[in-house]
Parts: sequence; C-alpha cells; structure tokens
Amino acid sequence: MENIDSNISSSEELVGIDEVQKFLNRSRASVYRYTNTDLRNLNPSFNPRKLNPEYRTDQKEPLRFHPNEIARFAKDILRIKEVTVEVFNSPSSAAQNTLSQILEELKSIRSLLEKN
Repeated sequence: MENIDSNISSSEELVGIDEVQKFLNRSRASVYRYTNTDLRNLNPSFNPRKLNPEYRTDQKEPLRFHPNEIARFAKDILRIKEVTVEVFNSPSSAAQNTLSQILEELKSIRSLLEKN
C-alpha cells in the first residue's frame, strides 16, 4: 500500500482541496467524489464512508478539512497503512503582522496601567 509522508505542525490547521489531493495522491475529481457534500444541505451529518469537511457558514466558502479527518479517511476507507499529514504555517501576512503589532501595543498599555 501507499505511504503518505507529510508533517503536522498543528492539529488546529485546516487544509483545502489542493492539500488533500497531495496528501492522498488522488486527482482533484476523486477528492470531490470522496467528500461528504450535498447541494441541499450546507453541512451534512458525519458520514464514516466519506471525507467530512469542517463546518461552513456559506455555500461559497471553500471546503476545509481537519488533518485528523484526512488521516482517518486515508486509513479507514482508502486502506493506506501509514498516514502522516503535515500542515505548515503560512507565511505572515500583512494582517497578521498588524494584529501582532496591536497585541504588543495592548500589552504595553496593560503593563503601564498595572503600574499605576
């Protein structure tokens, strides 16, 4: 059987269809066929025979998957013996940098207030 080798840095990171395609070594069309989706129901109930995406609030939101769900699907359904899914942190964006600066400023304000 196949062995998927990838790194998991944080179990809280969600991945998109492209990453799932790479992890499972399957075509994009296959990944969509495996996915538990329904045109009439935005968030169908858990299906153990399908790849279950995370909760969405809008039909236009991209499908996102938890690494543990990808690993479960690969082991239980695709019968891949060894599964490791790696998620790397994305490079800092301008928004993340701004939020970090705001956090630092708030921390300095808090420390000044605590001194007084």
